[in-house]
Amino acid sequence: MQVAIEVSYKAGEILLGRFYQAKETSMKGSNDFVTNVDKESEAFIMAELAREFPDMGLLGEESAGARPDEGYVWVVDPVYGARNYAWRIPFVSLVVRLALDGEALVGVNYDPICNEMFHSERGKVVFLNDDPTHVSDRPNLSKSVVGFDLSYAGDDGASNRLQVIQAMLNDVGSTRIMGSAALGISYAAAGRYSIYFNHRLEPWDRQAYS
Repeated sequence: MQVAIEVSYKAGEILLGRFYQAKETSMKGSNDFVTNVDKESEAFIMAELAREFPDMGLLGEESAGARPDEGYVWVVDPVYGARNYAWRIPFVSLVVRLALDGEALVGVNYDPICNEMFHSERGKVVFLNDDPTHVSDRPNLSKSVVGFDLSYAGDDGASNRLQVIQAMLNDVGSTRIMGSAALGISYAAAGRYSIYFNHRLEPWDRQAYS
């Protein structure tokens, strides 16, 4: 946990320092792109983790790596909310998590813009910086904020989620489209949102408490 937090703070300095600068972007799939800062941040995180834990696997969103379900594997998303980051929308984080045979052991999610570090170990409370958090205790949807994200994968995920929101719209207090599933999950864990949902998430999208 200590190493994951320290590495995340350092990588966060890269994201914060480049936030207002123009980014180079390239496509890595249908409606899916990556910036030069994504690659720079991931390379830094991977190098730091490899130096500290040379016998553990590494898997990043922007680079090939180990299978996430075989042995000890560090899983990294260096810029979660790439579209937000590219357009200078200050809702961005980076995720570093350690899994053993596919089961998350340690996870951190750092928002360098707000300097908020969400972190947890499997089965334990989620901390926001140094303070323990808890899920929402709001009694019903009318007093709740629901966060969600649409799908950009070209499947039916976006329409499915809109149908879910439409079904609860008259009952819920408010809704938010996030642009970052990692922060959506963290906000739910910390009680800011009563619910967060997404159609499909990759291994680097999730924290130890998801």
